[in-house]
Amino acid sequence: MTVEILYEDNHVLVVNKPVNCLSQGDRSGDLDLLTQLKQMIKVRDHKSGQVYLGLVHRLDRPVGGVMVFAKTSKAAGRLAKQLQSQQFDRVYWAVVEGDPGASGQLDHYLYKDQRKNQVYAVDAKHPKGKKARLTYQRLAQSQGRSLVQVRLHTGRSHQIRVQFKTAGHPLWGDQKYNPKAQPGQQIALWAYQLQFNHPTRKEPVAITCRPPSSSIWQDFQALISQ
Repeated sequence: MTVEILYEDNHVLVVNKPVNCLSQGDRSGDLDLLTQLKQMIKVRDHKSGQVYLGLVHRLDRPVGGVMVFAKTSKAAGRLAKQLQSQQFDRVYWAVVEGDPGASGQLDHYLYKDQRKNQVYAVDAKHPKGKKARLTYQRLAQSQGRSLVQVRLHTGRSHQIRVQFKTAGHPLWGDQKYNPKAQPGQQIALWAYQLQFNHPTRKEPVAITCRPPSSSIWQDFQALISQ
């Protein structure tokens, strides 16, 4: 698996995560991005010992796009604090069924069933429900579907997928949450942009990565190729 490096210095590594690749290892034993990047750095930089690479955040396995890792423990701690205090600006592109409107905000309480790896929108009084919020803007429409730009204000598991499904506009190709998804379709969700303050220089770093011009993204090629 070839991984595109979008930005790198002594403290931070930002890559284009391939679709259908685990962010970190799980019980499946499949090769994950964190392990692969450590091995890449070890070979490339001729390191004899273990390579430190901190996982700052995760993307769902089927989702591709911008993902950041910390190359030092200091950077890991500072980036984690930014993420917790909502100083990370995370922007996604998604293709949803129907028309959710020109722009809007979605607020739900989400509960994750760890055993099933399934997330549900629940009542605000649910004892394990966690507040989830996102805002979105419609960028284009094609064949009864909409390309939306989504900004996360919380970081819940499967958040974008479940919130749009609950709003009546599930993501195209989402095998878990869209009953219309066909076998073999790839979910139309892409981590488009990530902005954070550099952990040592304190300067803003903004990295953008456009989705591939394939699958459902072809319907919005004019916008994607700009």
